[in-house]
Amino acid sequence: MAVNVETLDKLERKITLTLPADAIKSEVDSRLKRLARTVRMDGFRPGKVPMNVVAQRYGYSVHYEVMNDKVGEAFNQAANEAKLRVAGQPKITEKEQAPEGQIAFDAVFEVYPEVKIGELAEAEVEKLRAEVSDAAIDRTLDILRKQRRTFSQRAQDAAAQDGDRVTVDFEGKVDGEPFQGGKAEDFQFLVGEGQMLKEFEDAVRGMKAGESKTFPLAFPADYHGKDVAGRTADFLVTVKKIEAARLPEVNEEFAKSLGIADGGVDGLRADIRKNLEREVKFRLLARNKQAVMDALLSKAELDLPKSIVQAEIDRMIESQRAELKQRGLKDVDKLPIPDEVVRPQAERRVRLGLVVAELVRANGLQAKPEQIRSHVEELAASYEKPQEVVRWYYGDNRRLAEVEAVVIENNVTEFVLSRAQVKDKEVSFDELMGQS
Repeated sequence: MAVNVETLDKLERKITLTLPADAIKSEVDSRLKRLARTVRMDGFRPGKVPMNVVAQRYGYSVHYEVMNDKVGEAFNQAANEAKLRVAGQPKITEKEQAPEGQIAFDAVFEVYPEVKIGELAEAEVEKLRAEVSDAAIDRTLDILRKQRRTFSQRAQDAAAQDGDRVTVDFEGKVDGEPFQGGKAEDFQFLVGEGQMLKEFEDAVRGMKAGESKTFPLAFPADYHGKDVAGRTADFLVTVKKIEAARLPEVNEEFAKSLGIADGGVDGLRADIRKNLEREVKFRLLARNKQAVMDALLSKAELDLPKSIVQAEIDRMIESQRAELKQRGLKDVDKLPIPDEVVRPQAERRVRLGLVVAELVRANGLQAKPEQIRSHVEELAASYEKPQEVVRWYYGDNRRLAEVEAVVIENNVTEFVLSRAQVKDKEVSFDELMGQS
């Protein structure tokens, strides 16, 4: 059967579908007869409901179901015969006029675009490199020591200093009036670690146990407490107890407390290095992958299917609402989130997905089973029981599909880097990790 495909726009197409009215009626009658064998209605025995009663009750829904099935089959057959790659769902409307004995429909839909990828040898990519330094290991050790610190009470005349744990009572007032969350008793925090606003820490630093002080505190405009955001409060604080921190020594006992049975301090440092190198590898891969994808998009030409973009917009908005609901916000389903807020990101995702898919198809960059296995094992390596994590991934096809997508992106990244003009750039460990 010759299929006439009408081009409406760059990617928009229209096909007219015709179905024999007799075939529709025959299928409706057949389904109603099958339904009559099992349907239950008051006043009739099962299987004995008259056909006209069944048709009156269920005729419309069965007819709608048959039309959906038959039109869908006709559209899929026509699209396959015309060798069209359909993007999204077609919009199907019944035509008012049709040949005698026929029912006609117009199916308007989009097709996937032709993706043209320019010469990758002309693409420029900045590839980051980073090493795990001894200083980075030292800082990690300091963090581990702080996580296991103990506290002992300072002398009565000792002043609070950075690193101390203080116990305080405080009350804040704005224009002489208390506000919600502005009062606490026996409240503990660590001085100098950013757990409180800077003005609060500055006021407590240098105070002694038993002392009280009144001081002004200006809340930032973006402070989470809306009642006081951008306003200045007067606080009265009383220091009740000051405790000095004691960090454990880095020795064999400390190493054992962290699960290093053998090797002592050297074994601990080696274990930290291995974990940091794994983290550096993943971060470098993510940053370099981003640079590759940017370069790839700069060399690609394609039109975007509006239906696929809209589907991605809807998915992103739904994801945002789910996240807001998880944070405890109420009535998020009624919260208006305009499409335009996420459209640029949605368009980028769709464009990138189409470009990557074309590159994968044209160059055989699909994920191999051994690549997926290797990536899963690498992800599991940082856990206490890696084999259980491996089984967890392989126990769910959706999890494996996510890993497969990552591996494909990694293959694309390596493919582009092997052909593009790559400029290596050394970055420090701190810069890569986003530390100051």
